[in-house]
Amino acid sequence: MNLALLFEEDFVAPDRVRIRGRRLDHLKTVLKADKGHRIPVGKVNGLMGHGEVLSLTATDAELQVTLDQPPPPALPLTLILAMPRPKMFRRVLQTCASLGVKDLWLINSYKVEKSFWQTPWLSEDNLRDNLTLGLEQSKDTMMPRVHTRKLFKPFVEDELPALLTGKRALVAHPGMAAPCPSHLKTPAALCIGPEGGFTDYEVRKLEEAGCQSVHLGPRILRVETAVPVLISRLFDACL
Repeated sequence: MNLALLFEEDFVAPDRVRIRGRRLDHLKTVLKADKGHRIPVGKVNGLMGHGEVLSLTATDAELQVTLDQPPPPALPLTLILAMPRPKMFRRVLQTCASLGVKDLWLINSYKVEKSFWQTPWLSEDNLRDNLTLGLEQSKDTMMPRVHTRKLFKPFVEDELPALLTGKRALVAHPGMAAPCPSHLKTPAALCIGPEGGFTDYEVRKLEEAGCQSVHLGPRILRVETAVPVLISRLFDACL
């Protein structure tokens, strides 16, 4: 936790917060903080700054906060991701938040098992918790938006073309002719398939919607590896 992310319910006054649970444990056991210590803090969807520990007990810590710094800029990226396996979904969420992705679409695909959509990690609370961990890691405050679409064809035909307007639209898929571009300076949309990739039909539908098919070379990567590799290749801000 490189930054303690603060929510509205943490504030007991405009410049004072009370934290408990995981953040309190980190404050005590990792940071070894005591009264008078300062730690980096930020208000969700707001400014960053520091918090000075006013009191520290077994159940909570009270901090006086000064919020006067903007968060890092968001990536100009719409990430469209086939729903990952639940065992890697948490890591993917945290990675996306850490890298500055703010617009994430989880979609269905032929190779996405129906059971993936039943994972408890898709609950609102679990989404927030994992995105929070990613933001705290990278010292950011702007919470990503997560959208779910369980029907591939209606999404690609009815919604995707509008999402791609004004963006460099790409679908990453093994065996394509063009390499993934790098050093983008304009907004982009990136589609990444499930383990095993999109089907040929799905790639064609994405191309019809306006995406260019690109590859990352001959190696086949897991989704949790492909996501940070592709994003960091596209945008210098990740380096």
